[in-house]
This record gives sequence, C-alpha cells and structure tokens, in this order.
Amino acid sequence: MELTGTVVEGLRAAFAAADYTVEGVAERLGTQASSALARNETTLAVRRTAGGDALDTMIRLFLLQRFVPNELVDKAFPGIDLAQLGIVADGRAAVEVRPFAEDEQQWWVIADLTPGLDGRREPMRDDYVLGIAPASLSLVQLTVPIKAERALDIGTGCGIQSLHLASRVDQLVATDVNPRALDLAKATAALNRIDLDVRTGSLFEPVAGERFDLIISNPPYVISPPDSQLTYRETSFAGDSLVQQLVQQAPQHLTDGGWCQLLANWTCVRGQDWRDRLATWTGDRSAWAVQREQLDPSEYVELWLRDAGLHGTPSYQSKYDEWLRWLDDQQVEAIGMGWISLHNVPGVLEAEEWPYEIERPIGPHVLHRFERQEGLPTDLTGLHLTVADDVIQETSGQPGAEDPATIVLRRQRGMRRAEQVDTVMAGFVGACDGDLSVGQILAALAELLDRPLVDVLTEYLPQVRRLLIEGFLDY
Repeated sequence: MELTGTVVEGLRAAFAAADYTVEGVAERLGTQASSALARNETTLAVRRTAGGDALDTMIRLFLLQRFVPNELVDKAFPGIDLAQLGIVADGRAAVEVRPFAEDEQQWWVIADLTPGLDGRREPMRDDYVLGIAPASLSLVQLTVPIKAERALDIGTGCGIQSLHLASRVDQLVATDVNPRALDLAKATAALNRIDLDVRTGSLFEPVAGERFDLIISNPPYVISPPDSQLTYRETSFAGDSLVQQLVQQAPQHLTDGGWCQLLANWTCVRGQDWRDRLATWTGDRSAWAVQREQLDPSEYVELWLRDAGLHGTPSYQSKYDEWLRWLDDQQVEAIGMGWISLHNVPGVLEAEEWPYEIERPIGPHVLHRFERQEGLPTDLTGLHLTVADDVIQETSGQPGAEDPATIVLRRQRGMRRAEQVDTVMAGFVGACDGDLSVGQILAALAELLDRPLVDVLTEYLPQVRRLLIEGFLDY
C-alpha cells in the first residue's frame, strides 16, 4: 500500500471533512451503539449510519465492515481511487482505517480488519496485522514520557507506538519480521505525516551497531508450540526466550541512561521463582518487572485459542491437547503476564505481582519511581519530607478503642498502592510537613516512646525509604 503525498493529503482532507474522528464517530453512533460495537455487535451502528453521508460511509466501510456502493465511496473520497490503493475491494474495506486520539492529537491507524464482528469469526491469515488493541494501548500508557533523539519500536505491527512517540522523538525506527506489518505501519505513518524508518528483521538484527535512547516493544510474546504460529503474536523462539533475548540484548543497543520497555509473557517453571529467572535476564541493570496476571496452562491455552478464532472449530480439541502437552514438557506450571522496564544504569531487578487497578497513563509514575529508586541518598536523616497530595489515611478498629486496629496509607495515583503502618509510622508521616528533618522526627518519636534512637532508626528508616520510592512522601 503506497500512500504518496497527494493521496495522503486527499485522504486526510476527506476524513477531516466528514469528521471521521474518535469524537465524530462517537457522536454519530451514540452511547448505546458505540457500546455494542465495542462488543463486536454492529446492528445498532448500522441503524445509526443509514443516512448515506461521508461519515456514514466511512463508519460502515472501516468499522462495521459492510458493503457500500461505489457511488457512495467515490462521493466520500472525491478523486481518490481506494481500490487502486488496496484500501477497498468490491465495495468492502480491505483494511481497517480507525481513528485514534490521545492528548488532543488525532490520528488514523491502518491495520487488518477487526475479526469477530457479529460473531463472524474466521481463522486469521498467518501475516495478520493487529490494529488498536488493549495490549498496544497498554504499552502507550506505560512508556516513560522522555524526550529522545532516537527511539526503536521492535515488532511495530500497525505502527501505533510511533504515533505516540512522534512528537517527542527526533528519529523513529520501526522493525518487524512481517513485511505486511511494515507496509501498513509505513502507510499509517504517511497518513499521519510522520517520518518513520521501517526495517525488516528479527529483534536487533536490523539495527546492529546502533544505539537508542528509548526501545519499546509489544513483541509476539505468546508462549506456544513452535509449529502453531500467527506472526503478530507467536514466533519459533522456544518458550519465553524471545522476551529473554530482547531484554538481555537491550543494553547493547541503549545509550547510557536509555530505556527499554516491553510487554511480556514469561513461564513460571516448576521449582523456580519467576523473579529469579527474570533477574538473570536484566543482569546488573536497573529494572522493574510487574506481573499483572498469572494464568494456569489451561487458562492460557483457552485464552489464545479463542483469540485465534479456533473455539468451536474441528481442530480446537487437538490443538488444545497438543499445546497443554507441550507446556507440560517444558515444566511450565503457570504463565506470567505483565511488563518489564529496564533503565540502562547500574542496578538490580525489582519484580512484583500487582493485579490491582493502576492510573493511566502509568509512564510518568514509572519514570518517577526509577528516579527515586536510583537517586535517593544512602542517609535519609537529613531530608525534609512532605506528604504527597494524593495520600489519604484510613483507620479501622472497634468503636471506642483507644488506638485503631489498623492504619493504612493509600495513594490515589500511580500504582495506587496501600501501605499498612503502625502508629509510630503514621505519626512520622503526619509530622512530615517539610519543617523538621527525618532524623529530627525519628529522634522525637524515640524520646516519646522511650526507646533507643538507634533502634528506632534501624526499624523505621527502611519504611521511610519505601514510602519515598513509592511516592507517598516527597522531598
């Protein structure tokens, strides 16, 4: 799909004139039809787009995958031959062109058609290119908000990450093993007036010897038998070795202080702690791995067989059994799903499970947390602290009790953590108004409790450090 300058401007003008935007589509469809379409049901949306104007035509073509007469297509896109471009064939869309918005920016993303509309689920083509999806949006939300000279998107797919990065990166490089993905990513970039350097190849092969300030990837991380591949989600790499190699090789392609962030699945192998496995990947670099979900092998297989449109097909049972046997042979007892962020400075991996609700975008908090983790002084006693403005304190206990049974500090932003503290730590946090230093507050508490200062420092300074790292306290 070759989109030249005149074609790009014609398409953009047509979309703008019709208000084929996120807001324009939402207003045309209304709340009920929009909600139904999010569930892959189009009946209500078809009713709402019966007028035949340009916006109706675009919605029916690209979002509802309905037949539209040529005269309506020509009217919506004057002077542009969509069939010659490979965008429309025989009155139906050959690809999806979906509006996407973020931070008042308006874009259009070109990808393969959304499967499963109205229950019509057919097996995907091997080189299927996924469009806007929860995983790709998760990576958008995860990416640290830094200005960068060079950024690399490994496994770019439709190129959605490049849209997010374009305003703050001077040079964007996108790679993929799927030639069709690179064609559509290039078309997406051209349609949105973004200069994108696209290259074919696996992992870091297309950028050998080059370094970047930011590397991001939503790789084909699904852990499956090598002979059952959909290019957009699976590879011939064994187990989770694709993610392993990506993480291990990233520092060689990062500038000093550069960042690598990716979505990932990893195997939880019998007899091993998944945190220890990931620590061998990140080595002596500062990193943070968050396991958002963990599935047992049967849940995992069912999830991805449904995703491939194989549920209810004749091959479902045999593929299910084959996949489970393969995972068992690999000694896999569960599969972790989450993200890994690596900062190319000396440090260690911190890995944790966090299946709870988080703030979106989470990228600014990720950046802030790394800065705290890496930048806090060894001696905290001289710091003057204040309580973050999103922290609230919750207490519970029996009515009339002199002291609460539990005290919980809860953040409303970032990871939205809750930390249970005792009355001493609650008193310390309550005294953090920027006036007294950490050492002065703990000394006053030690005197009040009639405890040796050294004991109070030993017990509570690690808790102070944790509250600082997690953003409960500022300095």
